[in-house]
This record gives sequence, structure tokens and C-alpha cells, in this order.
Amino acid sequence: MRASLDWVYRISGAVSVVLLILIGALTVAQIVSRLLGSNVPSADDFATFCMGGSLFFGLASTHRARGHARALAVRDMLPKPAQHWLELGCLMVMIALLAWLAWYTLDLVMTSYGMNERTLGLVPIPVWIPMSSMLIGILVMVVSGIDDLVVALRTGKPD
Repeated sequence: MRASLDWVYRISGAVSVVLLILIGALTVAQIVSRLLGSNVPSADDFATFCMGGSLFFGLASTHRARGHARALAVRDMLPKPAQHWLELGCLMVMIALLAWLAWYTLDLVMTSYGMNERTLGLVPIPVWIPMSSMLIGILVMVVSGIDDLVVALRTGKPD
């Protein structure tokens, strides 16, 4: 199970990196095409979608690498047992907030799909497609939070 979860987190991080590379490629393509008197249709839209996808796909892998900013000043002033309970409480709050966000993001994706909503750029893309990257990234982050909570409950400290 551990290997499977780590694989999901690595894939999520890799997708995030690929999306960042695509932003760079789109930017270079747009610059070159403008120098040649042309343009790349909806390049700004695609770059925006890649940025959002990169942010959300990168959440879980950054969490696993302990890359998110944490305010430890209050925790470090507490005795060890209280630190453990504070960590557990923070993990539970994080999971609850992300699950709530995932629920409403799913509703947003389904509504967009049902209405056949499309982007306004030169290349009309169904809006639910880029929104799905947000949903998938949040869901992987929820799994990462639950994973951390289970490890913390079993071993006494988050993974």
C-alpha cells in the first residue's frame, strides 16, 4: 500500500512539473510566433489552465516532501503529548477542509459539464476539463492527508 500511495504522489508531482514545462513551451512558442508576425491561438488560456493544474497536482507531492509552509512556533512551545494532539487536530482540519473543497469542486465540474460551458478564447475548450485537474489534485491531497493521519495515529508522528 505504501508503494502505491508513494507512486500516486510521485505521478501527481510529475504531472505538475510537466504542466510547468508546458507553460514555458507555450510562452516560447508565443514569443517566436509574434516575432514571425503570427500568434498561437489561446496560448494565454492554455498557460492559465496549465498553471492551475500544476498548482493543484503539486499539492500532495509538496506535502509529502514537507514543502508547505508550517507555523511551528506555537506547537514547539507545547509539551510533547500536546504537540501530538495538535498535529492530529491540524491534520483532521486539513482533511475536512480539503474534502469540503473537493465536494464543491466536483459540483462545479459537474455543473460546467452539464451546461456544456466552454472557454471564450479562440479555441473553445469545455471548462470541465481544466477544472478536473483542480479536482484530481485536491483529491490526491485528501488521500495524502488521510495517509499522514493514519501514520500519525499508528506511530505517534506524521510521516
